[in-house]
Amino acid sequence: MAFSEQQYSEMSQELQQVKQEIGKFIVGQEESIQFTLYAILADGHALLEGLPGLGKTMLIRTISEVLDLSFSRIQFTPDLMPTDITGTNIIERTESGKQHFVFQEGPLFSQMVLADEINRATPKTQSALLEAMGEKTVTILGDTKKMAKPFFVLATQNPIEMEGTYPLPEAQMDRFLCKILVPYPTKKELMEIMKRTTGSLEVELDKVMNSENLVLAQQMVKEVLVADEMMEYAVNLVVATHPQGEFALSDVQRFVMYGSGPRGLQSIIKLAKARAVMQGRFHVSIADIKSVAKPALRHRMMLNYEGEAEGKSVDDLIDSILMSIQQGVGL
Repeated sequence: MAFSEQQYSEMSQELQQVKQEIGKFIVGQEESIQFTLYAILADGHALLEGLPGLGKTMLIRTISEVLDLSFSRIQFTPDLMPTDITGTNIIERTESGKQHFVFQEGPLFSQMVLADEINRATPKTQSALLEAMGEKTVTILGDTKKMAKPFFVLATQNPIEMEGTYPLPEAQMDRFLCKILVPYPTKKELMEIMKRTTGSLEVELDKVMNSENLVLAQQMVKEVLVADEMMEYAVNLVVATHPQGEFALSDVQRFVMYGSGPRGLQSIIKLAKARAVMQGRFHVSIADIKSVAKPALRHRMMLNYEGEAEGKSVDDLIDSILMSIQQGVGL
């Protein structure tokens, strides 16, 4: 192993400081903060879904500040064009009077990109993110340009039942390592939000990490050990999401159109590794896999017409699958 137990312990302490610093400004949202950090540690992208006004944008902006990453925000609207995201070639005149093309970078060329209300733009514009998210490159008129390092797309979306939203294409949903549901704050949290936002007190955030340390943390996540029985448990979990699979529950067969692909399995393992590092461990436990299953799989299981009509919840189906699987021995 490239890293020592002591290094994992020290990294865990640093990451806990990051979490505490975020908590100085963000009220509640414990799970949202945790899984956004897991996605960043696993070098992946996260999709946050919740009603307008719940602080999704502020959470992402706060994380970028605490991690000292370059930040840009793209407000997705129906008239947004792909070049508004990626950038475009413009004609520039030199001192000698000659003209030539110069690439003007779009907001996508930052370390942390907030795709705000991503499902309010048309599918054509949404798909402009696909290459950047999957390959970490952008191709403009045949010229391929690399993204910043590290590079994350943290997107927010409103529930698709709301007016003016376009469902994200399945291919793009699959690019997100996890989908995080942002809940409505409790009464106690609402009181605290009012105190922090309507008074004169201003919270100053410290930069706890930098991009260099973050890249090191990502490397440590990759080195986390996954035992064969943990891997088999995760595989059984993904196979059980397929309605035609050998482990499919009756409810999955009845209500699910299709289940998770290989990216779902990759997401479970990556997020489980990140959770282990946050807790100072260099091996994945069964609790890690169970904890990350819903954020990793909820956007990769598509309900059929019957499931939609009966108001079935993908999260409830995943809970049923978790209860049915026995560690290492399938169902």
